[in-house]
Amino acid sequence: MIETRTEALHQNAEGLDVQTPEAILAFLANAQIEAAKAVHGAIPAIAAAAELIARQLKSGGRLAYAAAGSSGLMAVADALELPGTFGIARDRIAILIAGGDEAFRTLAGGPEDDTEEAAAAVAKADIGKGDCLIAISASGSTPYAVQAIGDARRRGAATIAIANNSGAPLFGEADVAILLETPPELIAGSTRMGAGTAQKIALNMLSTLAAVHLGHVHDGYMVNLTADNIKLRDRAVRMVAAITGRSRDEAARLLEESGGVVKTAILLAAGAANADAAEKILEGTGQKLRPALSAIEGSKGR
Repeated sequence: MIETRTEALHQNAEGLDVQTPEAILAFLANAQIEAAKAVHGAIPAIAAAAELIARQLKSGGRLAYAAAGSSGLMAVADALELPGTFGIARDRIAILIAGGDEAFRTLAGGPEDDTEEAAAAVAKADIGKGDCLIAISASGSTPYAVQAIGDARRRGAATIAIANNSGAPLFGEADVAILLETPPELIAGSTRMGAGTAQKIALNMLSTLAAVHLGHVHDGYMVNLTADNIKLRDRAVRMVAAITGRSRDEAARLLEESGGVVKTAILLAAGAANADAAEKILEGTGQKLRPALSAIEGSKGR
């Protein structure tokens, strides 16, 4: 029997509806903090999952997310940010959400029980060997998520499960199981609250660490970003200037010479002969900037 903490009554819930507005909000805020703390216990599993994701992406595979309801929204929020933040190509990411596009308008409950839809979504996305699928479900027993991860595993994909209840069926189909032991919700069963907060934090950690493994982060900079608006183009200039010690004008010139690629611009500043040479150096270091800079520095001494 699954321990359904997500459906249990919170210790501060009794008489909640007759408390003052300020007291209710304080309870809600504290419940979010309690939920966030639960992520600490999952750090080893998140680390293993991030390594798995990076390995699959590095070898040419795709990253897929499968979920329903509030967990689906957490998945979408993480997935849609990856191209802009870390430069991961959009065609390398698949989002499987119960109810499809209609979920963004109604988020009806029925589709989360639709195992046929889940199976069809996995097949249509052609998830299989070389790919990695993350299934997310607060209860850990949502039929859509369980079907999706099971099908993905049977098709040869690597699998990661994120759930908020121990003993979740979802974990039985996972190469890596991430248990987020959040307390019961202040509003029993309303997993868009504490459970959802913990899921969002875990997904942030997971995708960011995977990006670090892939060489998309240098110090605290997102050096593989896609600069497709004014804010991000300015951020790219500031990154190049900060890492190279050059002026903003010189950083902008280097970015233009590199075709807008931050890592290439930085290597040009470090002494790479041209953009093509810089890109070859990056290929040799697995797209990691730090060893690429060391390679250029080492070549100067020869």
